[in-house]
Amino acid sequence: MPRWLEILRDAFVPLVAAGAAFTIPLALLSFVLGLALGLVTALGRAFGPPPMSALARFYVWVIRGTPLLVQLFLIFYGLPAVGIVIDAFPAALIGFSLNMGAYTSEIIRAAIASIPQGQWEASFSVGMTWTQALGRTILPQAARVATPPLANSFIALVKDTSLAAAITVTELFQTAQRIAAANYEPLLLYSEAAIIYLAFCSLLSAAQSRLETRLGRHLNPLEVVR
Repeated sequence: MPRWLEILRDAFVPLVAAGAAFTIPLALLSFVLGLALGLVTALGRAFGPPPMSALARFYVWVIRGTPLLVQLFLIFYGLPAVGIVIDAFPAALIGFSLNMGAYTSEIIRAAIASIPQGQWEASFSVGMTWTQALGRTILPQAARVATPPLANSFIALVKDTSLAAAITVTELFQTAQRIAAANYEPLLLYSEAAIIYLAFCSLLSAAQSRLETRLGRHLNPLEVVR
């Protein structure tokens, strides 16, 4: 067997294991936390009192205006200067969640704004409160609108987790770096890592298509308010 093929074979299991143990869990947890934070931020910005709205706008402005890598470095390498020490994986989780929260908040806010005003009026006409109208009528329709961009954000997040290697998280990319440093074949190892990322993202893209089809079949806006 050629040496290059042996290198690829021997590296495959460690790379996939790192992806399963760190990359995917980090992406999933960050997305869930970021989605929750994004929902709160979007609602606070759209419907909250002026101080809450201003705070939400400031948070989105700061996060969207600074690089994700810088945010990770501030959390992992910067906070110890003021006595706050966070391990690598939690630091990455905090950084990715804060970053994802800012971007998902804009997606959710735009999705809510896209729902016609008549849907609010129809909800109020059947006796719903504001909270009921939001939860039963507006958010279900906004979820369908927001699903494609949110799914795209999650797929992008899976790739962005490679930045966690910069703060010593032993995810897929850092594992490839370590193996490449040992056998002096960076082209082979980074290419294999790229193919594994591609496989992960391809599976997620297929799942996204199925989810969009399912939402399109079961969330007819004309049937939300009866």
